Amino acid sequence: MADPVSNVFDVVTERFEDDVIQRSMETPVIVDFWSPSCQPCLQLAPILEKVVNEAGGNVLLAKINIDECQDLAQMMGVQSIPHVVAFAEGRPVDQFMGLVPEDQLRQWVGQFVPSRAQQLLQEALKLEVADPTTAIAKLRESLELEAIDATKIHLARVLVAQGLDEEGGTLIAELERRGFLEPEAKSLKAQLEMRASAEESGGLLEARTAADANPEDATLQIKLAEAMAVDGLHRDALDVLLAIVQRDRSSDAAESAREQMVNLFSVLGDGSALVGEYRRKLATALY
Repeated sequence: MADPVSNVFDVVTERFEDDVIQRSMETPVIVDFWSPSCQPCLQLAPILEKVVNEAGGNVLLAKINIDECQDLAQMMGVQSIPHVVAFAEGRPVDQFMGLVPEDQLRQWVGQFVPSRAQQLLQEALKLEVADPTTAIAKLRESLELEAIDATKIHLARVLVAQGLDEEGGTLIAELERRGFLEPEAKSLKAQLEMRASAEESGGLLEARTAADANPEDATLQIKLAEAMAVDGLHRDALDVLLAIVQRDRSSDAAESAREQMVNLFSVLGDGSALVGEYRRKLATALY
């Protein structure tokens, strides 16, 4: 296991999957293939350990003695040592061989150390469910350091989940000004639009009362479906919208209902069984 101070640890073949591949999914792991009989290896080791420790746990160093792990060295294509390989997200991303100067080594390791903004983002993602308030604060701070679109989407998602629709909507609007939206951002936009429409209708009870009093008014039926969707009654909402399409697929009301079905598909996501079911039903109604 890693030393909590030095972040440097030895790895044997049996532990390579857990200690390098799996750990690199969260923190970059630099692997040093070496041998006690290799003088350049012995010269590189203290410099490499120093540079890794300076990263403060944001990168780890795994040391593999090829005399004891010849099969692993062969698997990794090690032909001369020292041979240093960086792993990130479960795969090798860069490498070098031989003895290199400390300043060059520091620059090489530095490319795998996440920025402060990236660290805040990762911390926020871990807190998104357990402590959304802190997650929001970290995401805002991350954006102040680096205005990255992906971070804006993460922040918008947490804001919308907490009912902070105005700020979440502002972020989505900023992203949309680029001329496109990522799938998750599209889903959030659709969710916000449904919430806004349902709020205008006075909530599910008022929307249902109005729709029941005017069963032929497609606009009121669509508003009822939106209120249902906001309250989590997704199947009921889709049934209401589908019925409008089935009545007269060429009407303006049918087109509006179809658009709302597509919006709800976006909110639910492509992995939803409900989406698959009602996409087929919508296709049948249209064609």
